[in-house]
Amino acid sequence: MSRLLASVFALLTGAFFFFFFIWPIGETLRGAFLSPDGSLTWEYIAEVFRNPIYLEGLSNAFWLAVASTILSLLLAVPLAFLSDRFLFPGRSLLSALILVPMILPPFVGAIGIKAILGREGAWNALLESLGLMDPMAPVDWLGENRFWGIVVMNALHLYPILYLNVAAALANVDPAMEEAAENLGCTGFRKFRRITLPLIMPGLFAGGTIVFIWAFTELGVPLMFEFTKVTSVQIFAGIKEIGGNPFPFALVAVMLASTVLMYAAGKLLFGRQAHAMLPRATSLGGPRQTSLAVRWGCTVVFVGVTFVAMLPHLGVILVAFSRDWYGTILPTGWTLDNFSAALGHNLTLPSIQNSLKYAALATVVDLFLGIAIAYVVVRTRLPGRQILDSMAMLPLAVPGLVLAFGYLAMTQEGRLFAALNPVNDPLIILVIAYSVRRLPYVVRSAAAGFQQTSVTLEEAAQNLGCPPFRTLRRITIPLIMANLLAGALLAFSFAMLEVSDSLILAQKQQDFPITKAIYELYQLLGDGRFIASALGVWAMVFLGITILGASLLLGKKLGAIFRV
Repeated sequence: MSRLLASVFALLTGAFFFFFFIWPIGETLRGAFLSPDGSLTWEYIAEVFRNPIYLEGLSNAFWLAVASTILSLLLAVPLAFLSDRFLFPGRSLLSALILVPMILPPFVGAIGIKAILGREGAWNALLESLGLMDPMAPVDWLGENRFWGIVVMNALHLYPILYLNVAAALANVDPAMEEAAENLGCTGFRKFRRITLPLIMPGLFAGGTIVFIWAFTELGVPLMFEFTKVTSVQIFAGIKEIGGNPFPFALVAVMLASTVLMYAAGKLLFGRQAHAMLPRATSLGGPRQTSLAVRWGCTVVFVGVTFVAMLPHLGVILVAFSRDWYGTILPTGWTLDNFSAALGHNLTLPSIQNSLKYAALATVVDLFLGIAIAYVVVRTRLPGRQILDSMAMLPLAVPGLVLAFGYLAMTQEGRLFAALNPVNDPLIILVIAYSVRRLPYVVRSAAAGFQQTSVTLEEAAQNLGCPPFRTLRRITIPLIMANLLAGALLAFSFAMLEVSDSLILAQKQQDFPITKAIYELYQLLGDGRFIASALGVWAMVFLGITILGASLLLGKKLGAIFRV
């Protein structure tokens, strides 16, 4: 009977992935490779590589991803190493604050950075007050360095993902292997490069993959920085012509192929370099006491990186509390009116209600699918279960922009899912999009719960006549409830602040979720940026509480949900 239940779960989840993961990708490829008469053509793809504008966009997207990943590594790896190896003042608090950059989408943080580093921003005002800059010729830091501004925003938002993975990998390193290297004269950085780094390479690859793909396809930050020479923005601009222009399809297909190839190359070069270790440490590991200077040095490094990472958030908060902020170090007036306006504006209040509705429904879908997939993978020997597990994690490796465009393509007039066209009502397609994108979090959390719960408890219940489904509902789910709550919290909170799906699929004002409302508000003259920032602060508070809750429930296992 349990095999029948597992087969039903596998069939239902497999059908869901076929129609709402494989199908939208297929519709995009169809638009990229089929001519109007239905014949196969390579012309659209060839034109992408012939057109210098498209080539420049792809080149910029690639180098943005490379630079963002390198900067994230430079931030995450030293912090994870210090946290794993040394005891220092504020270690627990500072390790928790590492997660703070994740509580705000980077495109919202761009509002704060522009207020600080813009031509009339706080930094220039400070330099002018110190006599280090001519007030008549202020430097436009972001206007002249938009590329690096985007890199910094991406890295400051994404380095916690790498930190979580590297910290988890370091915790699993057997100290005896490093001690053996030291006994043979291999010490310092050489020991890290020759011994520790290869041992944590799977964790580096897992986190680095997410960071690279995220940065490669990031849409919100380039839009806010008005950096149009990048593929994601070119695709966004081409959505208005989706009915008759094949080149947005071709761009999405090239972007998808690029991410797949780069992931495969990384997997081949780094992902398989796992080194065998004993199942448990053979000597005492963990952080250790060191000299006073080293302890406080670690604290200073953590505080410094955390402060820089929180600058976008600080900027958004200051803008949200200000009456006006132009050409001064701090806002010239303070007010709470922006927060009340953010909750009462005719654009924001419906957007909050919409996001709550979309995210809540998507979380319910994720819970059903996540429990089903985790049950099949962990509790059964069903053929093909590993394929199902890999499929469930693929949304982390497939760009959100690609899936969002695929949903738009598959709901065009004359297509199988035309009834779900977001122009009419985006509810169903946005719930599907959010649930597919955030399903990996619930699957990984549920799978961890199943692995930690002894199967003998379920077997005992079934021996007493309890049917498999009732056993799952009455015995297993209550035992793994903490894991499910953690996964659901993350799925819900990140769905609330989803960017690519929201910007592309929500096309009417009454259907805007929070992120689309923030983007539209920022475009308004007058107090638009102040209300947008206030709405961003409300979002920060909400997401901060949910990530804190998930962190308390999952602890160090939180990094596992960000692995492909």
